[in-house]
Amino acid sequence: MSLGRLTSSEEAEPSAEHTRVLDKFLPLWSLMASHSDTLVVFFGATAGANGGKLGSDEREIILLVWQIVDLHEKKVGKLHRCLVKPDSLELTEQCKEETGLTWEELCKAEPLDSVLQQFQQSVSSELKALGRSSYTLCVDGPLIIRQAFHPEASKKNLVLPDCFFSFVDLKKEFHKCCSNAGTVKDLTLSSMLEYIGVPALAEQVAGVQEVRSMVLLTLRLLSDPYNHKFTNFETVKYKFESGACSKTEAVDSETVIRARGLPWQSSDQDIARFFKGLNIAKGGVALCLNAQGRRNGEALVRFVSPEHRDLALERHKHHMGSRYIEVYKATGEEFLKIAGGTSNEVAQFLSKENQVIIRMRGLPFTATPENVLGFLGPESPVTDGSEGLLFVKYPDGRPTGDAFVLFACEEYAQNALKKHKQILGKRYIELFRSTAAEVQQVLNRYMSTPLISTLPPPPIVPMPVLATPPFLTSSSSRDCVRLRGLPYTAAIEDILEFMGEHAVDIKPHGVHMVLNQQGRPSGDAFIQMKSSDRAFMVAQKCHKKMMKDRYVEVFQCSTEEMSFVLMGGTLNRSGLSPPPCKLPCLSPPAYAAFPAPTALLPTEAALYQPPLLATPRAPQPPTHSAAPALAFYPPQPHAQLYMNMNMNYTAYYPSPPVSPSTVSYFAAPPGAMAAVAAQPPAPMMPQPGALVRMQGLPYNTGVKDVLSFFQGFQYAPDDYSSSGSVCNEPVKLQPDAVLLLYNFSGQRSGEALVTFPSEEAARRAVAERSNHHLSGHPIHLACCD
Repeated sequence: MSLGRLTSSEEAEPSAEHTRVLDKFLPLWSLMASHSDTLVVFFGATAGANGGKLGSDEREIILLVWQIVDLHEKKVGKLHRCLVKPDSLELTEQCKEETGLTWEELCKAEPLDSVLQQFQQSVSSELKALGRSSYTLCVDGPLIIRQAFHPEASKKNLVLPDCFFSFVDLKKEFHKCCSNAGTVKDLTLSSMLEYIGVPALAEQVAGVQEVRSMVLLTLRLLSDPYNHKFTNFETVKYKFESGACSKTEAVDSETVIRARGLPWQSSDQDIARFFKGLNIAKGGVALCLNAQGRRNGEALVRFVSPEHRDLALERHKHHMGSRYIEVYKATGEEFLKIAGGTSNEVAQFLSKENQVIIRMRGLPFTATPENVLGFLGPESPVTDGSEGLLFVKYPDGRPTGDAFVLFACEEYAQNALKKHKQILGKRYIELFRSTAAEVQQVLNRYMSTPLISTLPPPPIVPMPVLATPPFLTSSSSRDCVRLRGLPYTAAIEDILEFMGEHAVDIKPHGVHMVLNQQGRPSGDAFIQMKSSDRAFMVAQKCHKKMMKDRYVEVFQCSTEEMSFVLMGGTLNRSGLSPPPCKLPCLSPPAYAAFPAPTALLPTEAALYQPPLLATPRAPQPPTHSAAPALAFYPPQPHAQLYMNMNMNYTAYYPSPPVSPSTVSYFAAPPGAMAAVAAQPPAPMMPQPGALVRMQGLPYNTGVKDVLSFFQGFQYAPDDYSSSGSVCNEPVKLQPDAVLLLYNFSGQRSGEALVTFPSEEAARRAVAERSNHHLSGHPIHLACCD
């Protein structure tokens, strides 16, 4: 219901339509309000927490009390007290004790919209009787206006009267006159009365005592020796202003919060509505995107002052629809990282203010501005034609399939959104509401140079091909967590976003994605934390938290339990089931470390160089040590490099490429160096012999495909002579002879190693089968000397 105006003289103050056109008119409204003839001392209470926590628990308003003070004659009007019927009649025990109200009394009351109409009519009639033309609300602190009235009116779709967008904070006005009385946040009605020598009132009716005390304070401030003039009027923005933010702009960290758990389709206007009553800076809503460029349910919000930021933190776990929203502190650096931009093209695109922004995704790479304008049609004209289009491109100028479009009004934008998933060319196009900050973020993401090429490559460390990975130890320390139920599309970046503030407690290279036998995500992951306490906190805070459209279970576990699963075992409620390892040295429970290799063969090491690193470091001289040890991840002092939060986590948090059912399928982890030990106690490969490297394999190639590729090739029994075996019939390759290789992302790299019993057999296989086709792909074979 739209509520009418409060004043009886229409020419006394600006109309609602004028004051609502951008908040740039609020200073004018404040100036006019500063000449108000009358103050309306106003008090309210909710069905939950009151006082300093009023509005923090989303409880509805149940009580309003007000009284008029004539600033010229220094007279007061009649005191009014009205009960308000909430939609939910539940009262907290604290509320019952402080207000003395019962649900029986509230059942007989009127709803909030009706009480506000009574308030308007009462104040208007008294103003007319006094011959006054304007008034301003006077409250004991901003909570009743900012944290109670505006959020509740927003949820109930009520349009508040204009008087609720400008008010006087009596505590701040008192502090101007009596600065020695203490800080504003420490002032109370009783302490202020005591300071000016006025006895505290002993009124038993809830709300009446507060209003009468405020009236006494007001009259005293108007009199000698203070003779105070009420000029500091606070305002509430009518509307959120969108805008651009520069990377060079200074952003106070005390004004920024992070909101989590937002519906994925939320716009900046939806977020501004959630924080209704608090003033958000121009362009101060930045929606966060995940690694795939989709919204991840988080946003950074910048307010006009630390005071408003602190009030926003009180809305932690308040609801947006049926979802509760988490609100945390953030920094100005985080905000600029998301919302700041440096592109002149983006700045020019966003220079047109008060435009509705729509994001188009999935455009054909050959799409032109004319194609897009024709797709949108005449019913949704783009602002300034093709100048209202911004195509997102890679640094080399290639199109990404994304574009942003400007519309002059909401109606045009709505018409465009109706074309969601309609066809342009041979592709369906997705359309979403967007924001200026999202434009900056998407452009920054695509135009930034990849960080991976500028980072130093990890040092080459000897590592046996089939030896136990470094995370497999016999430790029982519960410093790990297991994530179960991940979306199959989840990447390591999604896990780090899911963990939020706890991501800084992850050990370097401590994220391990668990893949199935086909090399695809299994929905599980293991994460190594810096301590068991950190692991416990993650399990407590993140258990059953949502990632995309699924909730994820988080359990604390030990390193030993993680090792069992990553080696192919199972971990369930009945306990541990060991992996079906074939090699005796890997059979549980003997997860002992292997002797350190004594030699590193450059040719073999090159096979496992990380493909994502542009300039691999030269192999280090081999080290000799009698102590059994395994080194894989770089030791200190390099560890700090890998905790750089700006790095490509896919590359620098490598995961085991597969969780095999047999150890034979376990390839060297990404980034590791393959080495062949000079001493025989620790076998380096499934079986002795010579290696053949296969290149150009289809990415879905499995072990059976490789075996079928060599089906027409059989080595003779005498080929086994070098290995000491005796056989009188032709021998075929066995599955244990095939080793598929994986890249950093845990995906197959298109390469494989095949073990033959002798160098002669390997050379003959290369000669006979090289450049033959597998699933239409020519396969290149080469012997590894």
